[in-house]
Amino acid sequence: MTDPAHLADLGLVAPDLAGPHLGRLIPAALDALGVSVDVPGIDAPAARAELGLPDSRHVVVVLLDGLGHYQLDARKGHAPYLRGAESAVLSAAFPTTTATSLALLGTGKAAGLTGMTGYTARNPATGELANLVNWEGAGDPSEWQREPRLMAAAAAAGVEVTTLGKPRFAGSGLTRAVLEGGTFVGVPNLQAGVDAAIYASGRAGVTYLYWSEIDAAGHAHGWQSDAWVAALEEADGQLARLASRLAHGASLIVTADHGMVDVIGQPRWDVAEIPVLAAGVSLIAGEPRALHVHAEPGVDPHEVADRWTETLGEHAVVGTREQWADIGVFGPIADHVYERIGEVVVAMTGRSTVVDSRTQTPASMALAGMHGSLTPDELFVPLLIRG
Repeated sequence: MTDPAHLADLGLVAPDLAGPHLGRLIPAALDALGVSVDVPGIDAPAARAELGLPDSRHVVVVLLDGLGHYQLDARKGHAPYLRGAESAVLSAAFPTTTATSLALLGTGKAAGLTGMTGYTARNPATGELANLVNWEGAGDPSEWQREPRLMAAAAAAGVEVTTLGKPRFAGSGLTRAVLEGGTFVGVPNLQAGVDAAIYASGRAGVTYLYWSEIDAAGHAHGWQSDAWVAALEEADGQLARLASRLAHGASLIVTADHGMVDVIGQPRWDVAEIPVLAAGVSLIAGEPRALHVHAEPGVDPHEVADRWTETLGEHAVVGTREQWADIGVFGPIADHVYERIGEVVVAMTGRSTVVDSRTQTPASMALAGMHGSLTPDELFVPLLIRG
């Protein structure tokens, strides 16, 4: 089998969970407000110094779903504000997907502790797939994700916390699991979200604004499409307006949760149609770029990994759960999370994918842009700070 320790041999990068990553942002922002929230493994003052965040009366954190550092760099001519304001590059965690990254942002912890192990995950209580974005099949958010929410801790410490997002996210399972705390305000579009953030910045506190349209355009049309560029241009213009109208003493942080690769016309395997991949496998979870392969009882995971390696070749890095755990891509793994990780884990290289038409919809398999794996295009996200 391919040894996950040699990710670089096939163009993949292990996330840097000891260096600048998404999980450091909220502790740093709260430290800028003079509020200390304990997150084991994160020195908030050091994180703030590392990020260059000044003392602030209010901090606005904007997360643009799907805006990877390398995609922004390739289309920087369409984003004059972001082009001139990017100050650093952050690492997401593994898998490079929204549920995992929002949990990293909202708790400071990687998937091994939050249990947010992918777009879908095997629910050990039911043996079925749980969707960690729409929260179908995942049960109680507080039972699934047990790490303290940083926004809730901030609110408990007296910080005025405002979360801005589309109205349908109010009280959603994902919101409750990783971003619970303070007041949620539904906004119908990015302009309204920026208006609300400008207003909130006049008071002491922290505001979090999430926007998904760049990611949605990338999934539907690919990140190299005109639709993706249009979504980037809209975000750039609105963020320039936000930066210019922030209240005195307020700071702005802009980042993203992951990047993306275009997969149309690239190698793809369907587990449902390839017996050598389906043999001995009870369930495929995760996403087409990062798969949790759950073996049937009594089946040796090493044997499954060997077959997948032989079939996928250099299009994937394949290893057992223990091998991936040894190199730390999930961070520490809690006992209740262990079985949510596949006995075999697969990270795709290049722009290749593996799907399973037995459980995935035709629409989900036909997406033009995808993410989840550990290519630099998927792992690294921009950081912008205006103080």
